[in-house]
Amino acid sequence: MNLKPDKITSAVCGLFCPSCSAFIGTKEDPERLKRLAVFQNQTIKEMQCEGCRSEKRATYCKTCKMVKCAAEKGIDFCGECEEYPCEELKTFQSLRPHRIELWQSQQKIKEQGYEKWYQEMIEHYSCPECHTINSAYDIACRKCGASPSCSYVSIHKEVILEFINKIGVSKV
Repeated sequence: MNLKPDKITSAVCGLFCPSCSAFIGTKEDPERLKRLAVFQNQTIKEMQCEGCRSEKRATYCKTCKMVKCAAEKGIDFCGECEEYPCEELKTFQSLRPHRIELWQSQQKIKEQGYEKWYQEMIEHYSCPECHTINSAYDIACRKCGASPSCSYVSIHKEVILEFINKIGVSKV
């Protein structure tokens, strides 16, 4: 997948949308989207997502308080806010392993711009063997099976596995 920096898939909170299971499922893996919909007790249509700032967003993303807040304040990313990091963002960050690096992302976006950050995220979530973008929950590459699937997983594997075991799901 040849990606160019795009604000539509650069979440206001600092998440990289192309590495999201819902985004991957929507764009290229309908079976993943189906599994995710069952896990989230949602319809497939409700789980479809094309990025934080797109018209087609998963149910959770449609109701994101941070997107609404950023729009009201006229900012693109939470790191631009005078209240950063707010309690909403701190709570959000603490709940799932794919959100571990939000502070680093916000810092990089602020210092070097979202375009350079975006390019770094492509590398960070890409398989070192086949260059497929994986989610934080793909322990092995979803295309070629290389393990770890990407540098994000390499760095945070223990926390990710602990979370996967806690929720009792092998594939998200």
